[in-house]
Amino acid sequence: MAFYTSLMDKIPAYTGLSPAAFFTILAMMVAVYLLVCGMFVDPEELKKHEKNLNPVASFPAPNPVELGDMTEEELMTYNGSDSTKPLLMAIKGQIYDVTMSRMFYGPGGPYAMFAGRDASRALALMSFDPKDLTGNIEGLDPSELEVLQDWEYKFMEKYKKVGNLITKKASAEDSTNGDEKDASKEDQAREIQDLSQDLNSSAETQAGKM
Repeated sequence: MAFYTSLMDKIPAYTGLSPAAFFTILAMMVAVYLLVCGMFVDPEELKKHEKNLNPVASFPAPNPVELGDMTEEELMTYNGSDSTKPLLMAIKGQIYDVTMSRMFYGPGGPYAMFAGRDASRALALMSFDPKDLTGNIEGLDPSELEVLQDWEYKFMEKYKKVGNLITKKASAEDSTNGDEKDASKEDQAREIQDLSQDLNSSAETQAGKM
């Protein structure tokens, strides 16, 4: 307390200013100093500081890779829970890589519930209700479909399409059709082989008679 009183007494003697005026001027000088330092800070140092504050931003997202057709169950594995996989989301059956916006669609993000799903209905209704996290858009009115269309345009402009969403039934049918085609080819090959053997046998018989 004695030091403070002594300091207050010496300020007018050395500066000719009242203590209030002295501290006001001192505060203004400090503010100007900080402002000037901020104007001439090294940009590289500033970038390093920003990266330290946001370590995720310092690791750019890998380039999107075409993944092809996948079922809803397969799409769910790309919901951000596995950091080694890209972050995917579907609109109207079209799958987009949204890894570059992980801060929004990744775990903890405001739209994390949309990741790994076809969120067409939820986007059209601007809904966060889990029951609307589906690609079923039946019953939507024209205005809601227009909202969904706007979302689709935004995704087409910003994100790369990496595949199509298919139903498990369609996938199974494709597999069955493929098996049937393979079986048909095998049957045709056997018929050709049998016919060739018959022709050879007939030719040998005729040659023996001659």
